[in-house]
Amino acid sequence: MKIAITAQGDQMDSPVDPRFGRAKWFAVIDTETGSHRFVDNAQNFAAAQGAGIQAGSNVAKLGVGAVVTGNVGPKAFATLHAAGIKVYLGANGTVQDALNQYTAGTLTLAQDANVAGHWV
Repeated sequence: MKIAITAQGDQMDSPVDPRFGRAKWFAVIDTETGSHRFVDNAQNFAAAQGAGIQAGSNVAKLGVGAVVTGNVGPKAFATLHAAGIKVYLGANGTVQDALNQYTAGTLTLAQDANVAGHWV
C-alpha cells in the first residue's frame, strides 16, 4: 500500500510536518517495496484558505491509502475520508521515524479532525 507522510523537507531524514494541509512536502512511500518519492505541496503551504481541501484532493490523486501526519483539520479530514483514505495522527521525528511508527502500529487512527480549521 502507498502512504503519504507530511514532511518539512524532501528527504527521509527530514522532520515530519505536524500540519497536513500546509505541509511543505508529502513523502509518498510504497510500504510493500520501500520505494519513495517526495511531492511538493508549495501551492498549499501559503494558501490563504482551502489548503486542507486542496491538499486532500492532491493526496487522493497520488493513490495513497493512508496519510501519516501530526494533525489534521476538519475540511482536510472530510476530504480524505470521502476519498477512502485513512488518517493516522501523532507522527513525530523524521519521515523515517513516522514510517517506523506507522509500521509498528503506534499511531492513532483518526476518527475525526484533531485541530480546528486554519491551524498554523
